[in-house]
Amino acid sequence: MRKVLPFVKPDYFEGVYRILFKEAGKFIGKYNKLPTLESFKVELDQSDRLTGDNYTIAVDILPNIFAKEESDSEWLMDSTEKWCQDRAIYNAIMESISIIDGKHESMTKGALPDLLSKALGVAFDTNVGHDYVDNAEQRWDFYNKEESRIPFDLELFNTITKGGVPNKTLNIALAGTGVGKSLFMCHVASSSLVEGKNVLYITMEMAEERIAERIDANLLNIPIDQLETLPKTMFTEKVSQLSKKTTGKLIIKEYPTGSAHAGHFRALLNELKLKRQFEPDIIFIDYLNICASSRMKGMGGAINSYSYIKAIAEELRGLAVEYDVPIFSATQTTRSGYGNSDVGLEDTSESFGLPATADLMFALISTEELENVGQIMVKQLKNRYNDPTNNKRFVVGIDRSKMRLFDADPQEQTLADDTPVFDKSETHDQLSKFKDFKL
Repeated sequence: MRKVLPFVKPDYFEGVYRILFKEAGKFIGKYNKLPTLESFKVELDQSDRLTGDNYTIAVDILPNIFAKEESDSEWLMDSTEKWCQDRAIYNAIMESISIIDGKHESMTKGALPDLLSKALGVAFDTNVGHDYVDNAEQRWDFYNKEESRIPFDLELFNTITKGGVPNKTLNIALAGTGVGKSLFMCHVASSSLVEGKNVLYITMEMAEERIAERIDANLLNIPIDQLETLPKTMFTEKVSQLSKKTTGKLIIKEYPTGSAHAGHFRALLNELKLKRQFEPDIIFIDYLNICASSRMKGMGGAINSYSYIKAIAEELRGLAVEYDVPIFSATQTTRSGYGNSDVGLEDTSESFGLPATADLMFALISTEELENVGQIMVKQLKNRYNDPTNNKRFVVGIDRSKMRLFDADPQEQTLADDTPVFDKSETHDQLSKFKDFKL
């Protein structure tokens, strides 16, 4: 009873059986033990839930429920778990039919994948938590286990993430229009492909060919404006040489702006696995704010941008956990943040719920001075992998013609130390001016 009761729901039963289950649960909750046949019958007599034929049926059922039969407890657990899974799937299918027919009060068709996924995931999880003392050995093993990460080809990005981004994470680049959000994601996608990773790039802002064009400029080492003048034989030869250097694949998929959500991405992942035997190691979504939410209807009625964008972020992070991959995406700055040379979390557009959900969030900042020396500044805003105050700000080189980022020289890293420095002699002179004040 104690192992099974937390996982069995009244919705799994029908008719009289649901009433009996609820009455049994009420008795157990009150007395913390199973009822006997006699005590349970008295409880039913006092209850007003069963009347007429239902009461007669219940009384006929009770002797079978309380029959004293010896059964293997492990077999009982397995059989009950399978029964709960079957009932959960049945209920999910019936609810899906009402959604498809438009008869459901709150859910839309976008909720179908989540609804069925939860039903398929029903299981008896007997783990009730981590015991600090008894599970110390497992904890030590966890600390010393090498976590699977996707490394960057930029030294300081590897430093702040302890070697790259882990799976099951959502990583966000914050930047103004035209600063380099897509350039950053295209560069990381290119470097991941070279490392032999399978890369899925989902775009809702630019056409598939435009994203491929940027990746071509990066990988083929050709300025983007010269690609169209490159002879076809030379182009195909370069791509062929590149394919021999990596075992990874890159798939670019375009969706209309604002129309695709986590449900569409999930269907795409399943289709790629089925039709092309392609399972991505890393996913890029360009970009989060122009996705749709699978749980909420479009921006209208009582839905505000905070809740809507936060819902999208949560759904994408859930997708990363479900498929065990890191997801990269981006977001815009506010109007005041666009011209700001020191962007902060408060400059996130539309929803502050996005920084609350992301695992890593950093700003890409460009000024005229940085552009003149071919650099872009990176500022850590949130970091669950490392201390964000270490290397809080740093610069990386940028070659916009080839859509490429590269490590800047160490002597050019003058932004790393964020600690203010005061001149002690100057401070003493300032304080001496007020020595005769009476406070």
